[in-house]
Amino acid sequence: MKALSMKQPWAWLVCAGHKDIENRTWHIHMPPFLNYPATPRRIYVHTGKTFDKTAFKLIADKIPLEIIQKFMVNGLPDRGMFVTGAIIGEVDITGCVEHSDSPWFFGPFGFTLANPVLYDKPIPCKGMLGFFEPDIPLRM
Repeated sequence: MKALSMKQPWAWLVCAGHKDIENRTWHIHMPPFLNYPATPRRIYVHTGKTFDKTAFKLIADKIPLEIIQKFMVNGLPDRGMFVTGAIIGEVDITGCVEHSDSPWFFGPFGFTLANPVLYDKPIPCKGMLGFFEPDIPLRM
């Protein structure tokens, strides 16, 4: 299965089921770009090694306060809660769009997401740009 790297806290938001679209500057060849039925593609969600502090402030407006507060220490993001450099879950990519009503869409392209899973135990793994084949043991 392929993996895609995302910065934290975006990766956690995807796997926890809060974020339904992943923004990219490039599209993938899925509807509406080609005329064939959409087939979900299951991918691993890999966390990059950097934490996006600006993103944490942005998501505070989109996620219920009781969830955000779980990740705060003295009013700042608890970076220990957001694992980096690991695969933390899986999600289906169901399409690629140029427009969306999702509050998470910033464009120019968005991979639409479904069926997220957040792993109990992250799997340490090096990441790469774009989709990549992770060097990890197979999950059953």
